[in-house]
Amino acid sequence: MTTTSTTTSRRTATGGSQGPAAASADWLDQRTGIAVAVKGLARKIFPDHWSFMLGEIALYSFITLLISGVFLTMFFVPSTNEVTYNGPWTALQGTRMSEAYASTLRLSFEVRGGLLMRQIHHWAALIFMAAIVTHMMRIFFTGAFRKPREINWVIGFTLLVLGMAAGFSGYSLPDDVLSGNGLRIAQGITLAVPIIGTYASYALFGGEFPGTALIPRLFTVHVLLIPGLLLALVGLHLAFVFLQKHTQFPGSGRTNTNVVGYPLFPVYVAKAGGFFFVVFGVIALLGATMQINPVWNYGSYDPSPVSAGAQPDWYMLFLEGALRLMPGQAEVVLGSFTVPLNIIVPAMILPAILLGALALYPFVEAYASGDHREHHLLDRPRNATFRTSFGVSLLTAFFVLVLAGSNDLIATQFHLSINDITWTFRVLLFVAPAIAFLVTKRICLGLQRRDRELVLHGHETGRIVRFASGEYIEVHAPLDEDERWLRVQQEPVRPLQIAPAEDSRGVRRKGYAADRRRQRLSQLFYEDRVEPVTPRELAAAHEHGAHPVLEPAEQTAQISAGVH
Repeated sequence: MTTTSTTTSRRTATGGSQGPAAASADWLDQRTGIAVAVKGLARKIFPDHWSFMLGEIALYSFITLLISGVFLTMFFVPSTNEVTYNGPWTALQGTRMSEAYASTLRLSFEVRGGLLMRQIHHWAALIFMAAIVTHMMRIFFTGAFRKPREINWVIGFTLLVLGMAAGFSGYSLPDDVLSGNGLRIAQGITLAVPIIGTYASYALFGGEFPGTALIPRLFTVHVLLIPGLLLALVGLHLAFVFLQKHTQFPGSGRTNTNVVGYPLFPVYVAKAGGFFFVVFGVIALLGATMQINPVWNYGSYDPSPVSAGAQPDWYMLFLEGALRLMPGQAEVVLGSFTVPLNIIVPAMILPAILLGALALYPFVEAYASGDHREHHLLDRPRNATFRTSFGVSLLTAFFVLVLAGSNDLIATQFHLSINDITWTFRVLLFVAPAIAFLVTKRICLGLQRRDRELVLHGHETGRIVRFASGEYIEVHAPLDEDERWLRVQQEPVRPLQIAPAEDSRGVRRKGYAADRRRQRLSQLFYEDRVEPVTPRELAAAHEHGAHPVLEPAEQTAQISAGVH
């Protein structure tokens, strides 16, 4: 009896000494065992580099989108039923318009904070897409997509495509002239699909364009379907980052078997929390000070007119540019069917090539290199010559298409002929990526040769020394161990070697043709390269570089160690 009372009193005393937060955490841990998981996550080490914040910007922009989207959903009416506008915007009073457009005007002028939230939502969408693109560029050029992260690359690419779909469905909802023109383009692309295009357009729009069913359907897609998929894929993406060892840039003490950085708690928890408010503050500042998408200036959508200077958001401009560059007379008549190549090629084939090359590149590179090892150290872009050159050429093609999507604005602003501008961009679409590839390739090879020279001879100091024999040399400062390791740590990747076409008996080997194709692809990737300095070459350079000099005794050792 006494023992029981003592135990009970001790438990009461222990529980009473805990604060509310500690007591709640203890209560939750006793029922879920969450302390083990939290302890493991808190001790997980993450490398520290500014470029890793690009993914965080995308995540925090997405959170901002969700928060502002919930607010907008409470006031937006996804309906095409016509109403008469009698709101405070006098230019449109008495105008017949859809409920979707009227509710957008009400959000902008009558709901407290509505215009701010609209603009925050739009700016967050632009920054979200920009952060995804730059984050994927960092992953691509540093080779962070290699094994075991190929699946995460595909997830990131899917997030990019879903982001574009979310943006298109979102800025199509207000039912203004600008968004209506975008929907008209989408309907034209749908109609261009051979055989099933007409049926697909009727099913999508609920009849003839513009119909009355599309706005409610887009609303469901924009606020339910795509955000659900984005949330699931973002969670999966972060889970892979936690399960797989985080990549890190090469440096002293960093290998494929360790991670040099700081623990998640408390360092990165504090940094991530503060950085979220920085990102949110920048987006809020943009929304409060910089006007975007003033739908009241465009007016309610009318299918009859098409205004000039109508461009979508920047991440969809490449598709607009491709459509503007394609000659309009490119059509093929097969029997009773007209195949509109002037739409199929720029709106379907070209985006499939550009985006498909981006999605499949990790698998093509692994096939060409024959490398199936795990990689946790990132590449320096200069050391991956073909990858860097290919990435720059791909970005150049997208950049040309983005500029072509604004050819009318360029013509009006610079007083140029729109036909000349269009033909210039048509030529650049084929020439500029090739030039960008060759120039980037030469730059990468030049930087690799420069690394070899620095490792073998050191940094030039500009100090000239004269020997007793009359010879003049320049003193070179040797690299320290960390800098030398950074410039020689990469493993050389050489083209694949295959067995001969015929065996010892003169019989042609089965599968030689496939091996030969793979070898040619490997040569395309890795034939042009500069081998890193080997330890033997470094030792030979140091032996060759030691010369006696006519200097004071205390400087002789320092100079003779660094001269060439």
